[in-house]
Amino acid sequence: MKRFIVLQVIVVLVGCALSFAAHAARVKDIANVRGVRDNQLIGYGIVVGLKGTGDSKSEFTNKSIARMFDKLGVKLEDKDVASKNVAAVIVTATLPPFARAGNKLDITVSSVGDASSLSGGTLLQAPLRAADQNIYAVSQGSILIGGGSESHPTVGRIPNGAIIERDVAEDFTSRKMFRLTLHNPDFTTAARLAKKINLDLSGKYATAKDAGTVDIIVPFAYEGKAVELLASIETLEVTPDARARVIVNEKTGTVVIGENVRISRVAISHGDLSVKVGGKDSKSKDQSGDRVAVLDTGTSVGDLVKAMNALGVSPKDLITVLQNIKAAGALQGELEIL
Repeated sequence: MKRFIVLQVIVVLVGCALSFAAHAARVKDIANVRGVRDNQLIGYGIVVGLKGTGDSKSEFTNKSIARMFDKLGVKLEDKDVASKNVAAVIVTATLPPFARAGNKLDITVSSVGDASSLSGGTLLQAPLRAADQNIYAVSQGSILIGGGSESHPTVGRIPNGAIIERDVAEDFTSRKMFRLTLHNPDFTTAARLAKKINLDLSGKYATAKDAGTVDIIVPFAYEGKAVELLASIETLEVTPDARARVIVNEKTGTVVIGENVRISRVAISHGDLSVKVGGKDSKSKDQSGDRVAVLDTGTSVGDLVKAMNALGVSPKDLITVLQNIKAAGALQGELEIL
């Protein structure tokens, strides 16, 4: 008798693979307005107040401390500053769209030297710059290190640790056109989105430019009312389409199956396992003891996986079978191995 496998297959089934109908999604969840985005900020700073856990190679931090004291009116030479209670750090933050001066940001502080811990330290005032080299925020405060055995003591956070110093200019009221960009470009989804917007606005105002772009002309009734226009559009519901795809993680044995994946007529033999797509019998054991599964023509990969899982197929064997089905041209969709 051929070998018998009794291992559990972990499977994540999406959409039609579980016989669920596709659901509509809000426009705000599948697309964004061009120009409305976050911006990354970065800066260099000094953390003080450490309990002997700072940088051991003090030349770099000593120069920074000496320059800081100079700005405060205290003249010191680099050699006059020597302490392991100081660490050089990189400060990062995310500047949200429409940020205004006076708003606060959470920041992340990361050691750049050989400090063993930033716990208990205080970040001294550090300016944060964007890619255009302009300063948009200033950071300072006490560093918090996450607890637990998995904490990383050389990286910490400061909630509300930065204050925005300048507005992020964006005048929406005078714009005559807006562009929506899909998170997952798809021609069908873009066409559906443009059609939905035109129906809602009762006119030809939206045009799908490509698989990931929909342009919207501001109707006369919404001139100077861009916020109201975008608010009405982002709550519209559109059913997104997607390529038929199977994602396989060989390390974890996880299989993620797209809703449109189908299998053509094919017969599979693997070890003591036999699978036939396009037949009349149900899964069973034949007289030789082999495990047999027979599925209808056009079955989904979800049905195949459930049938094979019921026969006790291991994740490794399942992944091998899917790869061979794809190689034979019987898997109607993409197969991606992680």
